[in-house]
Amino acid sequence: MPEFSDSTDATDPLSGIPNPPAPARLSVGVISAGRVGTALGAALERAGHIVAAVAAPSSISRERAAHRLPEAAVGAPSDIAAKAELLILAVPDTELPALVDELAARVNPSAIVLHTSGALGVGVLAPLARLGCTTIAFHPAMTFVDDPDDTARLADCCIGITAADEIGHAVGQALALELGAEPVRVPEAARPLYHAALAHGANHLVALVDDAVLALRAALAGGVGLDDSEFLGGGPPGSLAERVLAPLARAALENALARGPSALTGPAARGDAAAVTRHLAALDTVDPAITDAYRAQSRRAAAQSGTSAMIDPALEKDNR
Repeated sequence: MPEFSDSTDATDPLSGIPNPPAPARLSVGVISAGRVGTALGAALERAGHIVAAVAAPSSISRERAAHRLPEAAVGAPSDIAAKAELLILAVPDTELPALVDELAARVNPSAIVLHTSGALGVGVLAPLARLGCTTIAFHPAMTFVDDPDDTARLADCCIGITAADEIGHAVGQALALELGAEPVRVPEAARPLYHAALAHGANHLVALVDDAVLALRAALAGGVGLDDSEFLGGGPPGSLAERVLAPLARAALENALARGPSALTGPAARGDAAAVTRHLAALDTVDPAITDAYRAQSRRAAAQSGTSAMIDPALEKDNR
């Protein structure tokens, strides 16, 4: 367990919590060597902890562990749990309950145990808490794409923390701060809503941008000068749609985060039903699935802009 400090600095995020934990050098076990587990393990090593062992059941995970956590021994989950002072459970949500039951027979009862699921709270770790472990739901609000930047991004994100008591919250906050991240308390009952909001804002954003790129490629495919490298700015032809969209998409995201719905622009926001109708017809020539997504998002944008009465009739499928 971390050592304890008597600091009561009013500027400290942990002030007001009696004897908040100070950083300590911990022996870390990671189950398993997926994108999140290895990124978090590497970040903890940068903070001075030691990743002693990692579970890597597949050839891909063993390769990832060798690359990202080269000093860690590869072992069985139960053996890792028996020795780790800080145990990270970075497995899919569906596998977590069974893993917890498996580890209960061997886990170090003085260990800090955290899982990285966004949707599940600390309750899923209750069998380990009853044995004496400090249990924490510790979810980095970040996307992981399996490259070294995954670790660096942890220093620029928030971490959703849920714990059963103030000690657990203090430990979770201390670990997050060591990584350079911002700890954020998430109530146990709110974990599904918290995770849904992040999935909607990030995962669906990727799907939206991918659809836009596909449509834009189709629009530009017959453009004059498409094979001209000077026209393309020296980039490969396949990157033209991304280069056109990127500045607009980045500005839209920044404006949305700064201004909320008032940042909405475009035909749905201004009540231009004729333009929306033309868009639906054009997208249908690329992929009707993109048309359906555009229709749903236009309906939502109109609702946020107060233009539903003008836009919704144009969004009916019979009007295509």
